[in-house]
Amino acid sequence: MAQGTRPDRVGEEIRHEIGRLLGREVHDPAIGFVTLTRVKVSPDLQLARIYYTSLGDERGRRETQRALERATPFLRRQIGAHLRLRRVPELRFHFDQSVEQQDRIERILLDLEDERRTRAEDGGSPSRDPGGDGEEPS
Repeated sequence: MAQGTRPDRVGEEIRHEIGRLLGREVHDPAIGFVTLTRVKVSPDLQLARIYYTSLGDERGRRETQRALERATPFLRRQIGAHLRLRRVPELRFHFDQSVEQQDRIERILLDLEDERRTRAEDGGSPSRDPGGDGEEPS
């Protein structure tokens, strides 16, 4: 029996329910603006890793993490009340760094494109001296 689809479906239900709860029922100002990016549920449905992003600096992220951890028992009870699961999985929140990494890679690619465009406008001459001897390459 394939175990891939049930954990995925349960994860999506948990993501939807936690998003609703954070938006309407959790009133902790330290949570701030949180976006749930994905939920990975273990094959035995005992653990749910909830990945999120938030606006702000490192200090704000730490405060958000602590606030989510404080809200975890409430969220778990609410999930148990709203979803039909034999056992409510343990919830663990993780800051999703993939969004930041994706943004960083996109900025690098845009910088490379700008550099390529600048070189093409300059007639293809290199912007740096690759030989290091101060002379133009022949």
